[in-house]
Amino acid sequence: MKFADVILPLPLEQKYTYRIPPDLEKAVVPGSRVIVHFGRKRYYTAIVLEIHTRQPDLAYETKEIFALLDPTPILRRPQLRFWQWVSSYYLCALGDVYKAALPSGLKLESETAVTYNEDFEADAPLRPNEQSVLDAFAGVIKLTVSELERKTGLRNIMPVITSLISKGAVMVSEELKKKFVPKKQAFIRLGADYKEEERLKAAFDELKRAKKQEMLLIAFLELSHALHPTLAKEISRKELLAYSHSSPALLDGLIKRGILESYEKEVGRLQASVTKLQPLSTLSKKQELAYDAIHQCFKEKDVCLLYGVTSSGKTEIYVHMIKDALALGRQVLYLLPEIAITTQITERLARLFGDKLVVYHSKFTDNERVEIWNRLLHNKEPIVVLGVRSSLFLPFHDLGLVIVDEEHEPSYKQQEPAPRYHARNAAMVLAGMHSAKTLLGSATPSIDSYFNATTGKYGLVELGERYGDCQMPDILTADLKELRRKKMMPKESLFSPLLIQQIETALDKGEQAILFQNRRGFAPQIECKDCGWVPHCEHCDVSLTYHKFRNVLVCHYCGFTQYAPSECPACKGKDLRMLGFGTEKVEEEVSALFPAANVERLDTDTARTRSAYERILGDFEKGKTQILIGTQMISKGLDFGNVSVVGILNADNLMNFPDFRAHERAFQLMLQVSGRAGRRDKQGTVVLQTTQPEHPIIQMVQQNDYKGMVDLQQAERSMFRYPPYYRLIVMVLRSRNEQVLRELSTLYADKLRAYLGERVLGPVTPVITRIQTLHIRQIVLKLEVTAAIAPVRELLAKVHKEMEDQPAFRQLILHYDVDPL
Repeated sequence: MKFADVILPLPLEQKYTYRIPPDLEKAVVPGSRVIVHFGRKRYYTAIVLEIHTRQPDLAYETKEIFALLDPTPILRRPQLRFWQWVSSYYLCALGDVYKAALPSGLKLESETAVTYNEDFEADAPLRPNEQSVLDAFAGVIKLTVSELERKTGLRNIMPVITSLISKGAVMVSEELKKKFVPKKQAFIRLGADYKEEERLKAAFDELKRAKKQEMLLIAFLELSHALHPTLAKEISRKELLAYSHSSPALLDGLIKRGILESYEKEVGRLQASVTKLQPLSTLSKKQELAYDAIHQCFKEKDVCLLYGVTSSGKTEIYVHMIKDALALGRQVLYLLPEIAITTQITERLARLFGDKLVVYHSKFTDNERVEIWNRLLHNKEPIVVLGVRSSLFLPFHDLGLVIVDEEHEPSYKQQEPAPRYHARNAAMVLAGMHSAKTLLGSATPSIDSYFNATTGKYGLVELGERYGDCQMPDILTADLKELRRKKMMPKESLFSPLLIQQIETALDKGEQAILFQNRRGFAPQIECKDCGWVPHCEHCDVSLTYHKFRNVLVCHYCGFTQYAPSECPACKGKDLRMLGFGTEKVEEEVSALFPAANVERLDTDTARTRSAYERILGDFEKGKTQILIGTQMISKGLDFGNVSVVGILNADNLMNFPDFRAHERAFQLMLQVSGRAGRRDKQGTVVLQTTQPEHPIIQMVQQNDYKGMVDLQQAERSMFRYPPYYRLIVMVLRSRNEQVLRELSTLYADKLRAYLGERVLGPVTPVITRIQTLHIRQIVLKLEVTAAIAPVRELLAKVHKEMEDQPAFRQLILHYDVDPL
């Protein structure tokens, strides 16, 4: 008898064993998708991890695999090994990795189906909600719960269904719901009886009085080349109607006569590139030297860091590296931190690589992501995948090169939900499993990567000048404190006279400006001037952010929303003032200062969809928009040739954050945003507004002194035992019961301290103490970088088991954050 250990898409630590039916013994292999029964009624899509003949030592009978979904495995061999590494290193369940890795369209799950009892007669009048559910069955016998919710408009429908079950009106069962639906399209061909020339002539004779149908048939023959078998091609119904300018009724008439036939065919959702391929640009001498140095470095090391200033032409070097890998018949993964950047670079790569380019990110629909997955799974073609962190989990056949652009970006770290992996670090491991090379690139590398490069773990290649000898931007500071003291700037204004003057000059010359404020909304806080009341989230320990456009107060942690009050609910005072400012307020003031300019805002409020991203960036690139206001989205690798002014509206906010990486991040953000200015043949200007112009980080940004910043930060981190000298693991404990959390987190830390000594810090209360009704405490482990993660995992599991003896431990939710940001 054979058994299969499977992974379920649930946050479960262990794998589960199922019996393989005799008729499936040869077909079920590691990496296959199977349907298994789990729990009382639920069915899930499981992934087979291992096949064996070991009889499970269980008190109950092993369940049998319900069905095999695919004739071949859905995963390639290195993928399961990669999943196991992610689970082991980032201390999370294998089921969490599975949930993150596979597109939803490939995960069949059971859904409750409700069947109407046609013989039901009510003994007493039904409640309105119950009658509403029964009315939804008009013309049908069976509906799923989600379909009933849609038809009735009832949000919490399960109690109503439960009541109807007790009355015998309905019955429920579990049905498997298939999420991926192939896209089908109607195509047109000649009718079977009209493929001979004689019959076709007869058809034209028949249509002499129906001129419009005759013209439509001629259009079909022109478009399809149906009379020339060597040139013949399939024509879709949509294409034929557009070409012939005919109505659907005319076409239906020809189909009814049997002259034409309609048939359905499965088509891909992904648009094929029709761009005429362009040759690669010639590298400059400095780029050529860097390109050669990377190749030389890859002879000795698997990872190379390309440290090149903004606008130095790193992307052009990436393109030549991609071409080399594709020429060897291997695949390339090109990682970017944000979907916003993929929008701009996709067009550039499509012109060079055509249909060898595949783009993959979360803005695609589930069905589109499944099609991309299947293309990589069933083809061994050399292609380049451009995507964000989730692209790591695609089924690559033979990965030859991984490029991690803007490698310093915090967006590469997954925060919620698990697995909380860092895409840059995981990419290097994935590349190693394929015997591939990894190229990291940035104008402001993370201190961790730069340390690894300068200590010999990675190779290091530097590109110190902008492409075409373009000058670095002139960075000017505006001292807001001094300007307000001298009454040269109104207290309520967000713009210094210097910044206003620079924007005016740019607009007069027909140039563009970018304004950076790393906070969305209108104001982070509103306050009653009379009594000091501040609206707070009901579920989190944070104030609500005011969004003027919708006139609502929003929690940026849990999404809680309420309408903005017109008066203070505490004292009934009318004087509610705004504290701080976000991108909405910047947009309002810019529109007042420069009424003739077209202004756009790029943040998660305005760019919720793929088309919105593309429209905002496309309009700015074409010059339709003169001023672009944005959050950190605009700092990441975007390339606009006509931007001459960049304004950083509040540099202090970036630095004044209680985190050991705050100064590194502030420097990176300011320098990256500055790099959007003057990227062609003219020098740009950056106005950096601050109340601390003498701050070392501000001075280093002005001088573009990256290495000075690194030296300063490394000295501090070495002293206080922070990365890159130590590895951090943060244990996050949450509970609705604050007292239980405080007691158990202290006990937990004491138990860990008994094994790890002074490497354990805490428990500590984070800056935000409660999110989504859960109180939070953290225990921080500072481990030597040489320490292996496996023994630490065993130790943490041991202490966790000891803690489970505490009756109240079930009230705690625990997760680990390895290498936190």
